[in-house]
Amino acid sequence: MPELPEVEALKDFLAERVVGHEIVRVLPVAVSVLKTYDPPLTAVEGHAVTAVRRHGKFLDLVTGDGPHLVTHLARAGWLRWRDRLPDGPPRPGKGPLALRVALETGEGFDLTEAGTQKRLAVYVVGDPQEVPGVARLGPDPLAADFDEARLAALLSGERRQLKGALRDQSLIAGVGNAYSDEILHAARMSPFKLAATLTPAQTHTLYEALRSTLAEAVDRSRGLAAGGLKAEKKSGLRVHGRTGEPCPVCGDTIREVSFSDSSLQYCPTCQTGGKPLADRRMSRLLK
Repeated sequence: MPELPEVEALKDFLAERVVGHEIVRVLPVAVSVLKTYDPPLTAVEGHAVTAVRRHGKFLDLVTGDGPHLVTHLARAGWLRWRDRLPDGPPRPGKGPLALRVALETGEGFDLTEAGTQKRLAVYVVGDPQEVPGVARLGPDPLAADFDEARLAALLSGERRQLKGALRDQSLIAGVGNAYSDEILHAARMSPFKLAATLTPAQTHTLYEALRSTLAEAVDRSRGLAAGGLKAEKKSGLRVHGRTGEPCPVCGDTIREVSFSDSSLQYCPTCQTGGKPLADRRMSRLLK
């Protein structure tokens, strides 16, 4: 799933190519992609893009005198830029294409989604706050006003484990499964540690890990073409998706805890005092 660093890079990538240009056609291919109907999708046509913004994991194409075109790429969605769009409208089918946006220059981009779980979402709204997922977002962790005191206040009284708290978009915007693993590894904290139990020193450590991990990922992604962002994300991850590999910090074997629809990765030596975390799903499979 694209998270804050990749969506930030996509925002910059798109801004360089679409700002100042007119949207002449928006073509939905997958019926499931459009989540709003008033104003209609065609309402963005004929308007120039004046800015591209990011709200958590949402991309927002702003038109000067028209509505916003807001996209959430979900778990398997992506954006593919085309220097020259194919002639003729795309044909609905079983392929990954979900929606096409065409500019007056003949350029444009496709939104695609792999797999059978169609969760990619597109909204046409007068204000991005009309999108439920945007309206409930917590603060952006890379915003200038997101300081250590803000993080401490968010975690105060939070009875969930750190992994779940970091992934909650209404608590902190933009962090998902992959970067929560990376942040906790950088902070040398167990993903199962209760958020409310952090000492002031531990909160400071988590804050530094949160900001530095995301900022470094944004820096690595900045300037890359959209097609190279997935590979950059994977290459930059130290523990997430690396079960069985040696930890780059201590050399211990990276372990995994599996859930029904996801998994987390961690280093026992760096994060849990050398003790493996209970993986109930895997334990049941081994019985």
